Amino acid sequence: MMPSHDHPQSQPQPGHQPIGVKVPVNMGLNLCIGLAQLNPLVGDLEGNSRQVLVAARQAAAAGVQVLVAPELVLWGYPPRDLLLLPSMLRRQQKVLDALAQALPQHLWVLMGVVTPLADGGDCPLHNSAALLGGGGWRAVAAKRLLPSYDVFDERRYFRLGHQPCLVEIPLAGRPLRLAITICEDLWTDPQHPRHPTYDCDPVAELAPLAPDVMVNLSASPFAVGKQVLRQQLATAAAARLGCPVVYVNQVGGNDELVFDGNSFVVDPQGTIALQLPSTHPATHWVHLALPHSQMPHDRAAQGGAPPMAVTSPQEQLWEVLVLGLGDYARKCGFRSAVLGLSGGIDSALVACVAAAALGPRQLRGLLMPSSFSSPGSVADAHALARRLGMGTTTAPITPLVDAFAQALHPALGKDPDGVTAENLQSRIRGTLLMAIANAEGRLLLSTGNKSELAVGYCTLYGDMNGGLAVIGDLYKTDVYRLCRWLNSPAAQQQRCRAGLPGQGPLIPEAILSKPPSAELRPNQKDSDSLPDYTILDPILKKLVEQHHTPDQLIMGGDDPALVQHIWSLLRRAEFKRRQAPPVLKVSGRAFGTGWRMPIATC
Repeated sequence: MMPSHDHPQSQPQPGHQPIGVKVPVNMGLNLCIGLAQLNPLVGDLEGNSRQVLVAARQAAAAGVQVLVAPELVLWGYPPRDLLLLPSMLRRQQKVLDALAQALPQHLWVLMGVVTPLADGGDCPLHNSAALLGGGGWRAVAAKRLLPSYDVFDERRYFRLGHQPCLVEIPLAGRPLRLAITICEDLWTDPQHPRHPTYDCDPVAELAPLAPDVMVNLSASPFAVGKQVLRQQLATAAAARLGCPVVYVNQVGGNDELVFDGNSFVVDPQGTIALQLPSTHPATHWVHLALPHSQMPHDRAAQGGAPPMAVTSPQEQLWEVLVLGLGDYARKCGFRSAVLGLSGGIDSALVACVAAAALGPRQLRGLLMPSSFSSPGSVADAHALARRLGMGTTTAPITPLVDAFAQALHPALGKDPDGVTAENLQSRIRGTLLMAIANAEGRLLLSTGNKSELAVGYCTLYGDMNGGLAVIGDLYKTDVYRLCRWLNSPAAQQQRCRAGLPGQGPLIPEAILSKPPSAELRPNQKDSDSLPDYTILDPILKKLVEQHHTPDQLIMGGDDPALVQHIWSLLRRAEFKRRQAPPVLKVSGRAFGTGWRMPIATC
């Protein structure tokens, strides 16, 4: 095959045989197809190409004939405005040429790339799949459905593909008829209750073309419950097409998004034939006998593991947070981190995640007690640090608070009091943490949760300081739930795998049982300013993630005064969220790129 940099073959081209012309399918075909679940670094075309090459060599050694890699794997997802740089597009061509030459013989690789369109129109790119083999490459498919919701903004960069995508790959026996979809193209099952509204159904348009196998190259970020939904959609597609579906997802953290992997193969009967691990890169393969029997058989040793056991929501959440923090630090060039350790549950959970992601010796906790800090909180923070094996430093802030009060007295005509005094303590702590992060080159981890960020129960330039908000997409009740799971015997294996103590509670019981408090004034509790979190969080979830209006909540039976109060807090805190650090996204809607509310509004 000679290199081709023209439009994807899914677009009509004069002189070419129309896509989808049927060929005889009465001949049997034994196919060994591989899944390369990779963790690309956004913009590192050369490094990502090397990952594909390593997977290709591993697969070829096992007899794989066709290897499938994720959507935009050469670029990493999402590449955002890197796609606007002409120099990056020129680099892609060179990288693909070199990769095609380096691939093992007798192996075909299907991978996500970008295809420039030379017609001068708007959005002059396709989100494409390229087929590499025989020393060359060509674009063979263009993404049909471009998501423009939540964190996705593909219509800013890409143009829709307009033809069903099917490619014939020459293999021994007969050509393999491979149908190609890219991520969102799969999300079209009309029977599914969360079916999005699109003008076309790429899966339905593939049915008359009688594919042997359908593949889906995906870059689908994690959200709780999303893996079940993916498998439901793929199972429906397999039944509609009467052929196996191979789903290959990206894995790893890129900025605030975390991709969980969980690639799989499903047959037309709905059986999950192969399930790749969650949150880890992997290259596996499966043997398919086509077309007489589309049931998998005789799986290769590496691809022959039984379907992975379904993990609990808490285990999934834990693994994704650890992956997201670890990749964020590694890909941004950090090897160590610092956080404020208060003796509260939020900083305790962030410390546990960071110790698992970076190692406890790479983690430093700063205790900054004031005159309002209880002895129990300081003792609890030390107990947690000893349990994790992380280092701590104590820097009392009372002298600094007094010095600030003295400096502000002439300007205010009195010492700071009320909210001003409380926020001053938080900002002093934020300054100390930033100083350590600067001096030691550490990543500062913000420890605020989603409930606080939603209602503005946080201080700009204080506890909101940081390079990453690790639990900023977990409501307070989620934090308690995850901590209790982490302390349970069910989490022992995950803790040991992460290098954390496996026996006994990890987080001291005193941290779990004490009433939440910022400890910024005498005997302060969160409940002095906010509804109980068991009441607050369900209302916030309906407002933030389910797009409910206050009127809908009131009509559903929620207290009108309470709903209006929470709604007011949510809207008034928008200016704070606009200045918050990136939040690891683990829910259907997080504060960040998928939340685009105005600051000044009625």
